[in-house]
Amino acid sequence: MSVSIRRARPDDVGFLVELVTHEDVEPFLAAVRPKDAASIAAEIERSEAEPEAFGVFVIEVDGERAGVMRFERTNRRSRIADLGGLAVHPRFRGRRVADEAARQLQRHLFDDLCFHRLQLEIYGFNERAQAHAERVGFVREGVRRKAYWRHGQWVDGVLYGLVAEDLSGSS
Repeated sequence: MSVSIRRARPDDVGFLVELVTHEDVEPFLAAVRPKDAASIAAEIERSEAEPEAFGVFVIEVDGERAGVMRFERTNRRSRIADLGGLAVHPRFRGRRVADEAARQLQRHLFDDLCFHRLQLEIYGFNERAQAHAERVGFVREGVRRKAYWRHGQWVDGVLYGLVAEDLSGSS
């Protein structure tokens, strides 16, 4: 199995809409994440126009679209990027596809785009995503208690960070 990532293209819009609206994916994504074709197309255009500040990446397994993830520069001077929107289609789950894709994105952001810090926030109920973040090197830094209204209740946001030095010597 070969996992790769690439910047999303306009011809990926249909796949991305289907993925982020899938009943086994949507409940775990941020409520404000774009889910319609026009908004996703606009994000792809921004990714192409601002490659060092914003990116939407398609995850492929053996050349077949399998998922998506994104980043956005949030602090230029301190070289910080927020990561989010990681979603793998259910038919590709259980094979650590997200782990390999996340490691590739980390290397790209640290090595090619010279970020110093990557950070992300995960809903407290999303234990699978939290385990994934820790497997790929993120350090749990804190919790925003009852920060988000999701699925009819207040839920926590769990904060994670990763600095370039955390990956020193790892492949």
